[in-house]
Amino acid sequence: MHNRFQPRDRFAAGAQYIDGRLRAGTSGRRQQIVDPATGDEVYTYELAGAKDVDEAVAAARAAFPAWSMTTPGERSERLQRLSAVLAERAEELAQAESLQCGKPIKLSRAFDVPGTVDNAAFFAGAARHLEGRAAAEYSADHTSYVRREPIGVVGSIAPWNYPLQMAAWKVLPAVAAGNTIVLKPAELTPFTSLLLAEAATEAGFPDGVVNVVNGAGKDAGERLVAHPDVVMTSFTGSTAVGKRVSEIATATVTRLHLELGGKAPFVVFDDADLDAAVQGAVAGSLINTGQDCTAATRAYVQRPLYEAFVREAAALMETARLGAPFDPSTDLGPLVSHAQRDRVSGFVDRARSHATVVTGGTVPGGALKDGAYYAPTLIADAAQDSEIVQAEIFGPVLVVLPFGADDEGLRLANDTPYGLAASVWTRNVYRANRATREIKAGCVWVNDHIPIISEMPHGGYKASGYGKDMSAYSFEEYTQVKHVMFDNTAVAAKAWHRTVFGDR
Repeated sequence: MHNRFQPRDRFAAGAQYIDGRLRAGTSGRRQQIVDPATGDEVYTYELAGAKDVDEAVAAARAAFPAWSMTTPGERSERLQRLSAVLAERAEELAQAESLQCGKPIKLSRAFDVPGTVDNAAFFAGAARHLEGRAAAEYSADHTSYVRREPIGVVGSIAPWNYPLQMAAWKVLPAVAAGNTIVLKPAELTPFTSLLLAEAATEAGFPDGVVNVVNGAGKDAGERLVAHPDVVMTSFTGSTAVGKRVSEIATATVTRLHLELGGKAPFVVFDDADLDAAVQGAVAGSLINTGQDCTAATRAYVQRPLYEAFVREAAALMETARLGAPFDPSTDLGPLVSHAQRDRVSGFVDRARSHATVVTGGTVPGGALKDGAYYAPTLIADAAQDSEIVQAEIFGPVLVVLPFGADDEGLRLANDTPYGLAASVWTRNVYRANRATREIKAGCVWVNDHIPIISEMPHGGYKASGYGKDMSAYSFEEYTQVKHVMFDNTAVAAKAWHRTVFGDR
């Protein structure tokens, strides 16, 4: 299929969206966007610098008073319109996403774009249900109630693996709650965040409510987090970078929401449906070429099923079709960059000395030789404490390990610094209930792996961060809770005043 999205034409004015318009950055540094499927340059832009971040924050700050005073119904109406605009632009969004990321067009069309449209529709409804606790007399002499108020200018940093969805996860709850936002996407994947900001303007959001700065982390990202007018930072990315973001935010007492790395366990008990588990593990490890923080990465299989699982998973992996992202038959596209491909390859190569590469572990040649492709890879016989088991690889690599008793399987599942997602596979409701209770992760699936829905929260335990994206729970990140208390007595001398005026 011919790629109809032309970023040079679409973003001729530049790759920053500040105060309702596209413009060029002012850092003096230029960023090439390379099609990871071919290695060809498709767009070059000037990165945002400190001046651009300051102007974006100033635009957001200026827009905040009026936007924060809009009614929930008004914000809901604009979000409904945004959902409709995104749906109308679905093909452009899908093509832009596949071009910048290398993800198969069928994934962009069936997952990334519809998910974002649905997120916007969800927050359109959720905006009208944002409320505090009803008034009541918790003290006999007073009436109390709770207000939820927007917090101000939000500075958000989104990753490159799902640029459109991650931008929406940052923007939508923030603006639904009455905040304004400056979003910094990954500089490798600027296109769909800019399209989202344009769509917001078309949907009626006032200028300055949604701003996008595309710049490097050291320049634009750190400037945004440290900015004195940014009252909250929401960051999605690696745990290492999240620690740096946390250090900066702590110095300025900025509210912080972190969604960090993952190393999801995939626990298969001996009564599981083997075919379903194999299908789920391969699909869950290869989605988005494995560049998913909730991807199935560590399959723990109870010994009676272990050998069959390894054999069947390897055979199924070998049927995955690597190819050009815009070919509708492609199952697996390239990784986001050649540097990321080399990083994944390095993990596998280092594991060869102590583990078995059952299938994959190669960089394809032939028609794919110029792209950032890596073959779907299954590894067995690795030690629990090895790098390949413990570290986040972020590529199409699944490690399979055996376990004996149920206790061992659950212990191994929790034996990692991360706690973002997990799945358990069993026909036994008691086993499932125990596993979902004991596995320390923000999401635990039973007999499935990967699906997410707008109504349910997404966020982790341990080194996977804290706070929630999506769902009404995300409003906890983007609102301030205020207690208001009214005296009901109209009496000047209160009983508690005796603690100060004891003789009166």
